[in-house]
Amino acid sequence: MGSISETPGYDRQAELKTFDESQAGVKGLIDSGITEIPSIFHIPPHLVDARPVVGPSDGFTIPIIDLAGASGEKRKQIVEEIREASAKWGCFQVVNHGAPLRVLEGMDVAVRGFFDLDLEEKKEFFGRDTTKRFVYNSNIDLYYSPFATWRDSTLFHLQPDPPLPHEFPLCYRGIALEYCKEVLKVGDVIILELLSEALGLNPNQLKEMGCAKGIYVVSHYYPACPQPELTQGTSLHQDNDFITVLYQDHNGGLQFLHQDHWVDVPPVQGLLSSTLEICSRQLYFRFLSTLIRLC
Repeated sequence: MGSISETPGYDRQAELKTFDESQAGVKGLIDSGITEIPSIFHIPPHLVDARPVVGPSDGFTIPIIDLAGASGEKRKQIVEEIREASAKWGCFQVVNHGAPLRVLEGMDVAVRGFFDLDLEEKKEFFGRDTTKRFVYNSNIDLYYSPFATWRDSTLFHLQPDPPLPHEFPLCYRGIALEYCKEVLKVGDVIILELLSEALGLNPNQLKEMGCAKGIYVVSHYYPACPQPELTQGTSLHQDNDFITVLYQDHNGGLQFLHQDHWVDVPPVQGLLSSTLEICSRQLYFRFLSTLIRLC
């Protein structure tokens, strides 16, 4: 059977344009009561990824590194754990990282609050110019990706020129910059230093090279999908940055490609994930992630 894109008279560009100009995103589609997703979200048959999905029950567990004692006697051990995890996986998770749970969960609430706003309020921030102070859209690669993914997003630059408080949506004010401050301590002060040492460099080497100078924050929202077998929340990709620090909510959905398997990363309260140029996707739905990307 041919795909819908091969149907005579089908105008994909027109469908993309209609979706984009609505500025409502996938949340708007759900709010409208759809039971079938638009064809622009269908994965073309030749792009369906049949590689197996595995998890802890199959013996595939993303390393979890306890950062308690990183400034003391356990530092050497933690550096070695980071070296091993980075070499084998390209990613790891961290606990006892110092970012308060109330701040992580507060950012979660803020992002959900934004996507629950009335459409007219969200439209104020809609756009595809990622140099703007704060941007909301659906699928930044909408017009050139082979299929649209089932997610809406917000993005803002944190460094070198973060938004002023009044430039955020009301629900972001206060918590957004507090969240960034706390997670930057993890990404900049702790992980970059420890990673430098794992590479045999002095602790400040990566920071002195400028690996934390260009920072932006991306939040993804994945509404429940009526036909999840036809699409994905995020397609296979590699982050185009040096390091990503990610917080996922309790619904989970994060996966990494490892040894030709998709590895599920179960959500753990307060856990942060760090990735280094890793292939990843989010396959499931009702999942929200907030990322701080360095470089």
